[in-house]
Amino acid sequence: MGLHVLEHLQMAIATLRTNKMRSGLTMLGIIIGNASVIAMVGLGQGAQKLAAEEFESLGSNVLFIIPGSRAAQRTTIDLPKTLVWEDAKAIAEQVPNVAGVAPQINGRGNVRFRGVNKESLIVGVTPEFPDVREFILGRGRFVVEDDLKRNKRIAVVGSEIVEEMFQNVDPVGQKIRVRNISFDIVGVMEEKGASLGTNLDNAVYIPLTTMANQVVGRTSPFGTEVTFISVSGEREDRVRAMTFQIENLLRLRHQIVDEDDFSVQSQQDLLAVANTITGALTTMLAAIAGISLLVGGIGIMNIMLVSVTERTSEIGLRKALGATQEDVLFQFLIESVILAAIGGAFGTSLGLGGIILTNTFTPLAAPISANTILIAVGVSGGIGLFFGVFPARQAARLDPIVALRSE
Repeated sequence: MGLHVLEHLQMAIATLRTNKMRSGLTMLGIIIGNASVIAMVGLGQGAQKLAAEEFESLGSNVLFIIPGSRAAQRTTIDLPKTLVWEDAKAIAEQVPNVAGVAPQINGRGNVRFRGVNKESLIVGVTPEFPDVREFILGRGRFVVEDDLKRNKRIAVVGSEIVEEMFQNVDPVGQKIRVRNISFDIVGVMEEKGASLGTNLDNAVYIPLTTMANQVVGRTSPFGTEVTFISVSGEREDRVRAMTFQIENLLRLRHQIVDEDDFSVQSQQDLLAVANTITGALTTMLAAIAGISLLVGGIGIMNIMLVSVTERTSEIGLRKALGATQEDVLFQFLIESVILAAIGGAFGTSLGLGGIILTNTFTPLAAPISANTILIAVGVSGGIGLFFGVFPARQAARLDPIVALRSE
């Protein structure tokens, strides 16, 4: 039996070698399909991993209180000003299991040092900001309570600003102009990277009171408006309880009887949303790429049907010399499976090469999944077998006398 199979295999390889161009074009659909599936799944998993890393950089056990209802957040970019500094103070004083509360005011503006200009993120913060958001001070000091009380014009700058604007000059002790207002630099933050599309190293951190009173101005009669409030918990298992208590407290403070004018989102909530989106995109891309495998299988069937027509006399001669229907069927099935298997191998190599290039030249760290490779190669082999059955049966059913007369 083993020798019989080996003979069929040798004959199939010899036949395919005879028509190298046609065999190569037949495998092209399988190659593209395999490469696309492996690359798309890898890119999707890399996107999920990148999203997880970005959300982890926001800080552990952190809740984000964002102004505006959830409906408003989905339909507008300019969110309503419904959160104030006094809300943050109330949360710190009245909600148990809170480790720290960090309100902040975000803005953008021109930053200048000795004729060098840069558009940067400007953030008004309180002393709790680094601990809540897990930022690390590189040197100097951060904002302290006295800075808030006196509306001091002091600034802590991000690492990218130091690299691009100060070069060989120590920034601590220098003056920098933020929106044409002079600030004394008292500290430098360590590199943090980007988070949710925002480069946190290209930022200037100033006292929240200074930001409100001298940079953006105060417009709310209810207190100092803030962009959002970050709240860190003492324990991860108490985050859900903290969310419930914060929501109830803010409803009481804002006298809400209908729809909330804020939303509380945890790090896990944001990550779950991101994973849902990236997972759906990965599935969609893999499905689209899988169509190439289907097209490749149809191509194999088409070429094998043409091959049956061309080799009618050969089939008749083999059957006249004693070959059975099973022999002819097996012969054509082996040829189609070989085409699919070789195409799958080339496609796998191409897909892996795409992932390696992606990891080299982009921030994505796309993993190489052994399961995805096995599934893709297995599916391509199965497609070759499935789409090879019909032409193989057509060949096996040929009447040897009719086949020989066709010559």
